[in-house]
Amino acid sequence: MHLNRSRIWLGGLAGGVVWNAWSFAVNRFVVTDARYLAAQNAGLFLKTPRYPMFIVQWIVLVFILAIAVSHLYAWARAGLGPGPGTALKIGFLSGFFAGFPNNFAQETWSAVDRALPFGWMIEMWFGAILAALVAGWLYKD
Repeated sequence: MHLNRSRIWLGGLAGGVVWNAWSFAVNRFVVTDARYLAAQNAGLFLKTPRYPMFIVQWIVLVFILAIAVSHLYAWARAGLGPGPGTALKIGFLSGFFAGFPNNFAQETWSAVDRALPFGWMIEMWFGAILAALVAGWLYKD
């Protein structure tokens, strides 16, 4: 099976842009700085990150995930066929794997506001779906 690697990378990079924009929107409007600040003031979060330049690292990680999702879409086309249906399936599964289990555990056992892990789950799950749809739209054999 021949894969168009340049289109995989194009889809992954474009999907990464969309996923990062979605991530910003969720953290700005759903999770909000007020919830983070409340958790920090309650001693549930550190006031400074353990890793320097965390936001830059997060953006890079989301791009890596989007490129992986783009690869998964290209591989799945052979068995599932091209198109948005396949992209939705790949995005749904990838987002579930990336966003649901850990955030479900956080929402169950963590003392932070439940909106935080819920927002993070939505960020990852729908971000993966959006990235897969973008990758599928841009992929050509």
